[in-house]
Amino acid sequence: MARAPSTTVTKEEPLEKQLWKAADKLRKNIDAAEYKHVVLGLIFLKYISDSFVELFAKLQSGAGDYAGADPEDKDEYKAENVFFVPPEARWSFLLGKAKLPTVGSFVDAAMDAIEKENSSLKGVLPKVFARQNLDPASLGGLIDLVGNIALGDAKSRSADVLGHVFEYFLGEFALAEGKQGGQFYTPRSIVELLVEMLEPYKGRVFDPCCGSGGMFVQSEKFVTSHQGRVNDISIYGQESNQTTWRLAKMNLAIRGIDASQVKWNNEGSFLNDAHKDVKADFIIANPPFNVSDWSGELLRKDGRWQYGTPPAGNAAFDKQYYLDLICKAVKEHGSLSRKDIDELLWNKLPDWMDGWQAA
Repeated sequence: MARAPSTTVTKEEPLEKQLWKAADKLRKNIDAAEYKHVVLGLIFLKYISDSFVELFAKLQSGAGDYAGADPEDKDEYKAENVFFVPPEARWSFLLGKAKLPTVGSFVDAAMDAIEKENSSLKGVLPKVFARQNLDPASLGGLIDLVGNIALGDAKSRSADVLGHVFEYFLGEFALAEGKQGGQFYTPRSIVELLVEMLEPYKGRVFDPCCGSGGMFVQSEKFVTSHQGRVNDISIYGQESNQTTWRLAKMNLAIRGIDASQVKWNNEGSFLNDAHKDVKADFIIANPPFNVSDWSGELLRKDGRWQYGTPPAGNAAFDKQYYLDLICKAVKEHGSLSRKDIDELLWNKLPDWMDGWQAA
């Protein structure tokens, strides 16, 4: 008896996973740490080009509010918070150069041109596409691949799709880099948990070691999902690693988030706070752990150490410190209510700190 045909439907992989697999095949023997700037740079370029082209078409049509508008007038784009993209940097132009052996030089020139036309992107975009270790054929394949993102979707959804792909790729590159990936990326589950705990509905959100900006992206998602107004929160951040800061600026721009107060601070927030005068309503961070050289010797008399001075040798002191607090609290009380926590923190914290430091 003939077997009945299978009715099992193969579930198609999500777009971002398909794109990641295809992009990873094109990586060949380039390190993930270097390759992420190539891929994420192209995704960002596609995003700003899509946004520009969409507004360009409206201005060119001259319909309604756009009557008499000049599609090449930079002020028209600034007024609508859209980056101006010169002709030599538009995606359609680069797509036409994708099969040329000099395609890398065209992409680098496009990045330069965009930075010159948009001061907020100065020093942000990667210019790594003409390097000898990046095969022109593979780069051309990547341009074709990224060019298909949001294909079949309404243009109004293009930013959402590209933003989601950018975020997914950040996570995958962090996994590929292993321990070093933690310098620029916090797992999404942790970010979501921290934001849900803080509930930043309204006010200033500050991240003193913001990495690639995931906390800010999630904060705005939180506001939107609770029917709030995104404009009710403003973000402030700083990042000591310039390469990571560049990723943050692109990550936020692709979401349409104002990143003007996200600063590159090569001294780090401990030694030189870039936002000394900001009174933040919410402070959210995943601080770097296990850093031996955190300049602790320069901060022996810092006013922030109200309950004792942490050891200079390892920035992981806070993990041990909190474990000690939890162990002592449970040992003394058996369990912790909210009232217990308040009493312990405000009344016994100084004594515990003294005991912990002496140990």
